[in-house]
Amino acid sequence: MLVEERVRLGLERLRLGRMAEVLGNVCESASREDLSYLDFLDQLLQAEQTQRFERNIEVKTRLARLPYHKTMNDFDYSFQPTVDKKQISDLLSLQFLERRENVLLLGPPGVGKSHIAVALALEAITKGYSAYFVTMHHLIDYLSEGSERNEPMATRMRVLIRPKLLVIDEVGYLPLDRQAANWFFELVSRRYEKSSIVLTSNKSYGDWASLFPEVAIASAILDRLLHHSVTINIRGDSYRLKDKRRAGLIQRIDSAPAS
Repeated sequence: MLVEERVRLGLERLRLGRMAEVLGNVCESASREDLSYLDFLDQLLQAEQTQRFERNIEVKTRLARLPYHKTMNDFDYSFQPTVDKKQISDLLSLQFLERRENVLLLGPPGVGKSHIAVALALEAITKGYSAYFVTMHHLIDYLSEGSERNEPMATRMRVLIRPKLLVIDEVGYLPLDRQAANWFFELVSRRYEKSSIVLTSNKSYGDWASLFPEVAIASAILDRLLHHSVTINIRGDSYRLKDKRRAGLIQRIDSAPAS
């Protein structure tokens, strides 16, 4: 057996698949460029590390259950001038994760809150952090289904507590009953000062009392969310309807006579 083939087989047995794949090319490059032993080994290791890093990001992205993949490079700041580009850039540094701060994105539907939340989650994953995305509706459904199966609360909460970054989307579209409010309070409390939440809501803080069965619960949740946090208020038209509005379609519908 040739030495190269024996080395390739050894790499495969050690589960260094990428090094095995590129061994031939790196050998040719080493011979052509007269690489030192260390440079030769460095190229092999770089190839293996790059693939493992990319695979790790792929797995974390899949586990995060993001609804789509959009970064802030895809965001139209000119359409939403109330979004401070410098503030978003600061958030993308992910220092808020290290400080265990929350980010609360407030504004009417369609102004880009979810886009920013997803972009922050993707940036976190790229930098090696874990993230998880869930809408408020699905979060309550998930906890409710676990309750019906008599699963311990710790078991149900684990998937929501473990990620370094938890994105909770669409808070405020539906009011919560007492049980759902208690679950949400427990989740926020368990993550408080331990890991970050990025939350989007169409309600201002003054309207949160209407989402919960008791003002005290709303106050307790907001107290924990806001203690270490950044709030971004976004105003303006729906981002999703911008092309139709620019084309005049929305105006024509709005101005159509009632039947």
